[in-house]
Amino acid sequence: MIVLGISAFFHDSSASIIVDGKLVAAAEEERFTRKKHDFGFPMNAINYCLNEADVIIDKVDCIAFYEKPLLKFDRVLHQFLHSFPRGFLAFYKTMPSWLNEKLVIRRIIRNRLKYKGDVYFIDHHLAHAASSYFFSPYDKAVVLTLDGVGEWATSTYGVAYGSEIKIEKEIKFPHSLGLLYSAVTGYLGMSVNNSEYKTMGLSAYGKPIYCDKFKKIVDVKSDGSFSLNMDYFVYYYKMAMPSKKFIEEFGPARKSNEEMMQRHKDIAASLQSFLEECLFKILDNLYEKYKCPNLCMAGGVALNSVANGKIFTNTNFKNLFIQPAAGDGGTSVGAAAYVYFSIFKKERKHLMKDAYLGPGYSDQEIKKFLDSGAIKYQEFKDDDELVKTVAKLIYSNKVLGWLQGRMEFGPRALGARSILSNPCNPKMQDILNLKVKHRENFRPFAPVICVEDVKDYFDVKGELPLAADFMLMVYPIKKEKRKLIPAVTHIDGTGRLQVIRREQNILYYDLIKEFGKLSGIPILINTSFNIRGEPIVCTPYDAYRCMMGTGIDYLVLGKYLVSREDNKRDIWDSEKYASD
Repeated sequence: MIVLGISAFFHDSSASIIVDGKLVAAAEEERFTRKKHDFGFPMNAINYCLNEADVIIDKVDCIAFYEKPLLKFDRVLHQFLHSFPRGFLAFYKTMPSWLNEKLVIRRIIRNRLKYKGDVYFIDHHLAHAASSYFFSPYDKAVVLTLDGVGEWATSTYGVAYGSEIKIEKEIKFPHSLGLLYSAVTGYLGMSVNNSEYKTMGLSAYGKPIYCDKFKKIVDVKSDGSFSLNMDYFVYYYKMAMPSKKFIEEFGPARKSNEEMMQRHKDIAASLQSFLEECLFKILDNLYEKYKCPNLCMAGGVALNSVANGKIFTNTNFKNLFIQPAAGDGGTSVGAAAYVYFSIFKKERKHLMKDAYLGPGYSDQEIKKFLDSGAIKYQEFKDDDELVKTVAKLIYSNKVLGWLQGRMEFGPRALGARSILSNPCNPKMQDILNLKVKHRENFRPFAPVICVEDVKDYFDVKGELPLAADFMLMVYPIKKEKRKLIPAVTHIDGTGRLQVIRREQNILYYDLIKEFGKLSGIPILINTSFNIRGEPIVCTPYDAYRCMMGTGIDYLVLGKYLVSREDNKRDIWDSEKYASD
């Protein structure tokens, strides 16, 4: 049986395909169009999934869509009518997309794909829950989803076992921890639905001195249920987030071009602390109710790696699974999985052990690209020689772009489309932020470390969850190790690590080990292969273009090594070299 999953028309459109129980392919549309958070119909991602599965659309048994548009439209009408006439302008601006796209999904799918089969519409938060549980290693688990808003729900709690997911409680719009986090992100002068992770990173620089203010705004019960005082927000009727009352409480909002003051850092720290307090109350209640040690989480809030890293020390849960695309990009996977496993009762047999679900390029394809652009390169005959050469370059403080195998699914670079550099160099964080990533100087970088070395460098209790493989856990770095890896040690002494196992990515793993032989430190800096405002690179062309426009010194494409110094001629504006 073949199920195609689709997410579209909000943000982070994506597609995925399940064939006979296996998740064969998944990708976000932005990687193909190069439009960050592309919300359009994911035609490129769909075509990729069909090609990777080697099927035509007529062979697809059914298509699963990640939400129920009519139910969501009911919520949109309700919120605007309830706030009329204040919400009229926002209502007027949003209606064209509803009438032309969101209410005619079935017709768009049939017309765009020439598809005649069944289309299933899966509740948004059920798609989130399914995206995590059905690819977890657990036969039974507590499920928790937290995001901005789906149709009506903003948070759902329940239990999953076998092929069943039972959502037993939900919190409805406008009460939302995800929207609270987004509102503060906007207040701090950063983009909503894009920069919440920056707020998380900024929180380490502040002190949580404003928690009492957040407790005035959000009423949290002992069981973790919550409600927001909507006097502090305007998002339920306006295309904005915090209200004048919020600004009166916290002071003037920061403009995007203004300096980040200590007050802003303290607000971010207070928000993060308050979110964690709410999350742990929810989890304590869920554990008491279900007495199950296994937890599956999804939704945008599940990408908060700082909170995730504290779950085991603040709750009784022993096991945690979060799939790498826990935000809306991953709902295409969840919708397809729910149809396949729950509706059609098919056997579960696919554990998501890695995130390499996107397009890959053979050495022959890479060589053709390089030769067509007259790009100078060095070819390696065996992997051992490549690994030793690249490790020496990183050890000598060179910055490398790294494109190997199939692209990662989700917002984190995990060793397929990464920028790699030396974590021992105390200047490397500034070098990467200023010369390569072109982003704020407070932004930290992640360490990647082989699984057997983790406990030598990080304070980790118990077994490592698979979420750590997807860069979704922040752990304290051991005090005696922090000076050894200054470029990946956050100001609060933590690191958002990626754990790598050799069976996941042999070349990546071996490179880290080889760097460890040279430096004595088996860790690399791993950051996403992109610059500020652009999606992570997908193709060899994207990677070369990124290198030539930044301070990246070398590019590794498959078995080929390209030096920026050897290639002065810019090719990225020429369509001749663009990859399909």
